[in-house]
Amino acid sequence: MHPILFTLGLLSIFALLNFYVYKRLIFHLAISQKQKQRLLTFLHFNLFGIFLYALGRYYIEFPNSLYFLFSVPIGIIFLLVCTTLIYDILHSLLKRVPLQPKRRKFFKQTLDLSSFAIASSLTLRSLYEASTLTLEEKHIKIKNLQKEYTLVQLSDIHIGGLIDAHYIQNVVKRVNALHPDLVVITGDLVDIDIHKAAHALQALQNLQSKYGTFFIVGNHEYFHDIQAIIKRVKTLGIHVLENNSYYVGERGKGFNLVGVYDLFGYRVNRYVPDLTKALSQRELNAPTILLAHQPKFLQEVHERDEIALMLSGHTHGGQLFPFQALVKLQQPYVSGLHQHTQTTQIYVSKGTGFWGPPMRLGAKAEITKIVLSP
Repeated sequence: MHPILFTLGLLSIFALLNFYVYKRLIFHLAISQKQKQRLLTFLHFNLFGIFLYALGRYYIEFPNSLYFLFSVPIGIIFLLVCTTLIYDILHSLLKRVPLQPKRRKFFKQTLDLSSFAIASSLTLRSLYEASTLTLEEKHIKIKNLQKEYTLVQLSDIHIGGLIDAHYIQNVVKRVNALHPDLVVITGDLVDIDIHKAAHALQALQNLQSKYGTFFIVGNHEYFHDIQAIIKRVKTLGIHVLENNSYYVGERGKGFNLVGVYDLFGYRVNRYVPDLTKALSQRELNAPTILLAHQPKFLQEVHERDEIALMLSGHTHGGQLFPFQALVKLQQPYVSGLHQHTQTTQIYVSKGTGFWGPPMRLGAKAEITKIVLSP
């Protein structure tokens, strides 16, 4: 999408959300008109912050401290909208319940105060959770695997803005401390012009593992010159899986690592995923692990494909509660390990970075250590 169209679309959406918060929450609060005006001014400043976020994303390079301030308003308005929805429902119910005037006024004031207390608490909590990168450890049995392997999965890093070289260096340090046999990056690595991402990407060259680092593209790579991103990642010594297979491990004791392009390729009619082509190159007597960015790629996986495990990302685990429910409408799984069929398991990472505001709620960012065992 063109940056100007993205900016206009973003501002239009958030202007409507601001209007909803004012009309359905602020307008009904039992406070003075002057206080309501102050809250409306806050909403205007919040919207202006989103505009500056869009400028920093595409046009102007702000210091990280300013970029942080400009990106937080996106999360604030989302949480305010969720609070307003709940307030709207409870306020409507309160008006319909037969109560004495004094008791109704008490409940109304309690609802007003608790709404802002909850919104403020959730904002602070989400900022804290986004600053915490957790280690998830999973032990997964793979049929016909001859020996144990340890891999580390990174996903949805979204290099750009606050996800800078320092952030990547910290991730690399933590990954190397796990001494993995291999590292996989399941898409949405770059979310900015490749030239701006170069310094942060360079830090990935320091990832250390026995069999190397493997990468597949996600939908966001298509937004920022996918060809240039793939070319740059390859210069780092990272294996880019493009509808192909790579044998990992000792001959006769390893497994097939298969990677495909993202489903977004169908929309733009280029870099289209082709599982049949990818599987045609594998060792038939070895188990197969598939890297596919979106969990719903499972719709293209059949029993005859004999995929033992699929590793995905994309969902961010919902990133901000309660958006897990919305993600579930579009993807079969939001996060974690699932037995999809009798023969195929899937693990969905909550992501190693974040998109948009530096906020997460109920879905902490993760580095995933996966032990594959016979």
